[in-house]
Amino acid sequence: MIEAIKNWDEAAFLWLNSFHWESLDPIVLQLTQTISWIPLYVLLLYQIYRIDPKNTAWILAGVMLTILLSDQVTSGLMKPYFERLRPCHDPRWEGMMHLYGRCGGLYGFVSSHAANTFGLATFLTLKLGKKQKAIAWLFLYALLVGYTRIYLGVHYPLDVFFGAVVGVLAAFFSWLCVVVLKRKFVKKVLQ
Repeated sequence: MIEAIKNWDEAAFLWLNSFHWESLDPIVLQLTQTISWIPLYVLLLYQIYRIDPKNTAWILAGVMLTILLSDQVTSGLMKPYFERLRPCHDPRWEGMMHLYGRCGGLYGFVSSHAANTFGLATFLTLKLGKKQKAIAWLFLYALLVGYTRIYLGVHYPLDVFFGAVVGVLAAFFSWLCVVVLKRKFVKKVLQ
């Protein structure tokens, strides 16, 4: 069963990775870089403050906790444990896949980019989704970043999928932590 899933994942990777245009390569590489998204992060910071100024610090703490958890679980725990080679480091795919830019570390299961972006989207949707429905558009951003990882040949589709799962779980955990800590903090202040 696991071998069949692995074979499907590799076939899906080769198929998805085959959709590329050389003129898009530098753009897709840039989309996977954190620095390219700084304007989005600045806009998000402004929106967080505009929507909920009293809780901005709590929300930012939750975002930082989400990213810390998702990044550490993926890079510090899962990649070294599973030791699944990134497609770009696997000699079986030489000449069969499109590779552009750096390959990254040796192991790729699971995608930290996917975990961090899906974690961000989930946490902000949990905290601000009722007040600002448009925040759910962050999931498109997360999907785009996830796809760039396949396009660039550095992750398999299941690396991205399970990275997204880790990010969503980290966001829920962070959201619960922020809710509990905030209640305890407010209770102490009011006493």
